[in-house]
Amino acid sequence: MKALVSINGRMTGAAIVLIVMVGFASGAVEARDWYPLEVDVWEPPFNTQRQRVQKSYVPLEKAERRWNLCVSIPHLKDAYWLAVNFGLVDEARRLGVNLAIYEAGGYDRLEVQRKQITECLEEGFNDSKADGLILSAISADGLNDLIKTTHAQGVPVLDLINGISSPDITARAAVDYYDDAFQAGEYLKKLATADKGEVKVAWFPGPEGAAWVAAGDRGFNEALAGSHIKIIATKKGDTGKAAQAKLIETVLDDAGKDAASRPDYIVGTTVSAEAAVSILRQRGLDKEIKVLSYYYGPGVHRGIKRGTIIAAPTDSQAIQARMAVDIMVRILEGKPYFKHASPRVRVIDRNNQRDWDSSTTLAPRGFRAIFSVQE
Repeated sequence: MKALVSINGRMTGAAIVLIVMVGFASGAVEARDWYPLEVDVWEPPFNTQRQRVQKSYVPLEKAERRWNLCVSIPHLKDAYWLAVNFGLVDEARRLGVNLAIYEAGGYDRLEVQRKQITECLEEGFNDSKADGLILSAISADGLNDLIKTTHAQGVPVLDLINGISSPDITARAAVDYYDDAFQAGEYLKKLATADKGEVKVAWFPGPEGAAWVAAGDRGFNEALAGSHIKIIATKKGDTGKAAQAKLIETVLDDAGKDAASRPDYIVGTTVSAEAAVSILRQRGLDKEIKVLSYYYGPGVHRGIKRGTIIAAPTDSQAIQARMAVDIMVRILEGKPYFKHASPRVRVIDRNNQRDWDSSTTLAPRGFRAIFSVQE
C-alpha cells in the first residue's frame, strides 16, 4: 500500500502542496520496535499530585479503518518537535491511519494555531471530516473554547506533551515537565556537591504562558529548594535560537566582568543549552560556566557526547507521539486505553548515553518534516 505524504509546511491557509509517493515499509525513517514499554499511568487520570502506577504498554497491531486524525503542534523550529513529527508519522503508517499535521510557527502564534485547528477539522481531509484531534497546545488556557466545541461535536481531543487545562479532553499522552526539570535539578545537586560555597544558576525554562514551562519551572525550583544552589536569573522566552541566545547574552552582559556575579551553570531548554555552548565559547567562558538541558534533542545529544553539555533528562518525545496516535485509534474504535500515560523520564549523560536507545527521543538522521499521511 502507498501513502500520500506532504513535505511542505502548513501555515494559515491553503498552500501549494508537494506530494510524493512513499511506501509504508520505507526503510529511510524506520525505527526499531518501541514496544512493549514500561510507562507511567496516572491514577486517577489528570491528577495534579502526579500519582502514578507503572504498567506495560503494547499498541494495536493495526487500525480497523483508515481514521482521519488532525494534529496541531506549536512549531518545528527545533529538533524536539521534529522527533514528535517523526513519531506521529511513523506510527500512523504502522497503524494505517491518515494524518494532517499543522505547525503554528512559534509560541507567540496562538491565533494561528486556533485557525489551523479549525481548518484541519473542517478541511484537512478533502471531502471527509476529521475523526480525532491530537493537540500540542501553545497555551494552557487559550484553546479551551475550541476544545469544548470540538468535544461537543463528538470529536475526541488528546492532549499531547504540552498540557491543557480544559476539562473536555478525552485523554493525555504527556510526561509532566515537572519531572524533567525536577530530575535536572536533582542531577545538578549531585554534580555540585564538590563545589565550594554557593552555586549560582541561570535558568531558561521556555516561553511564558505554556503549561509545560510552568510545570518545569516549578519542578526545577522545588528540586533546588533548601540547597546550596541559587537561581540568580530566570529568563522566559520563545524557544527559537535567536530568542534564547538574546536571553543568555543579557544575563552574561548584566554580570559584566565580575566573575562572582556570573552563573556557574546555565540550565534550560534544548535550544538554550545549544545556544549557550556557542556563546560561552565565543566569550571564552566555556571552562568557567557549565551547561545542562532539562529535556533532550540531537544538539544536546552531540553536546553530551563531546562534553560541552553535561546531561539532560529525556521524556522520549517520539514515543509520546506514537502513544498519542495509538490511544486516539483505541478511543475511536471503542477499545480499552489509558486516559493519561507517558514514558518514564531518564537522565542521560556520558556514562549511559551509549547504552540508551536514542530512537525513543530523536528522529533518524536525515529525516525531514512530513505534514500529511493520507491514502
